[in-house]
Amino acid sequence: MKKWLGIIMLFLTAFIWGTAFVAQSVGMDYVGPFTFNFARYLVGSLVLVPFVIFNFSSKKKTKQNETGGSDTKKYMKYTVFGGIGCGILLCIASSLQQFGIMYSKAVGKAGFLTALYIILVPVIGLFFKKKVSALIWVCVVLATIGLYLICVKEGFVFEIGDIFLILCALVFSFHIMFIDYVSPKGDGVTISCIQFLVAGILCLICAVFTEKIVIRDIIKGYIPILYAGVMSCGVAYTFQILGQKYVEPTKASLILCLESVFATLGGWVILHEVLTIKEMIGCVIVFIAIILAQFVQKTTKTETETAY
Repeated sequence: MKKWLGIIMLFLTAFIWGTAFVAQSVGMDYVGPFTFNFARYLVGSLVLVPFVIFNFSSKKKTKQNETGGSDTKKYMKYTVFGGIGCGILLCIASSLQQFGIMYSKAVGKAGFLTALYIILVPVIGLFFKKKVSALIWVCVVLATIGLYLICVKEGFVFEIGDIFLILCALVFSFHIMFIDYVSPKGDGVTISCIQFLVAGILCLICAVFTEKIVIRDIIKGYIPILYAGVMSCGVAYTFQILGQKYVEPTKASLILCLESVFATLGGWVILHEVLTIKEMIGCVIVFIAIILAQFVQKTTKTETETAY
């Protein structure tokens, strides 16, 4: 019963993250990309505060009882350090994603291109002397072919939005690898809360210098902002944590990969977007590459972060 409950939670997580691409697109009808990110990350951090207070206080007591005060300080240090580092990377990645969505005007394509981080992580791992199987390289080739079909128009030209989204996937890859490093040494929920707060502050600074912040416009766009903040950052993250208690990492990551499918379906149903046959074939190939990669790359931590 618990296993099925976990599976349902993970499906809901993938659904929320996928449809959040629609909220991100609609949100920029009211405010600029930096303002939107600032607002949703502020909301996301506030949503997680009660979980942080409960979760961190209980873990802190456990650490003190088991290992003593010195290890508790180290635990807290990695939690704060991890949250700040992740927040900086999240700010860069999500800002690139917002600009990509703004220029591409296709949330389905944005969902698939962002999902390329699953392929990029093992490739970047080569520079850190991590072994990569032959099947992973097959996935890289498939993803490249799919990427070509999705992005390249006549005359071998990428759209500016596609370039932003590819760079977004690259930064998210480093974000995932950093999470893989700090999460075992600190509290995951608190790291997430801090990263949302840091990313929100950095986006606010960028918005002050590049956009005109109008409170009235933020209020007008409250629905997509709240959905991206409460549901994508707060609820979905919590569901993921709870769901993965009962579902093994490989199966969990396969379910979470449906995020890109829900992004495409969300764009089709809600925004009435239409992809060309070529782009749809490219999306299918990229998704196949992502699924194959999950059968090879068995991790327990890298699934804890995706495109917020």
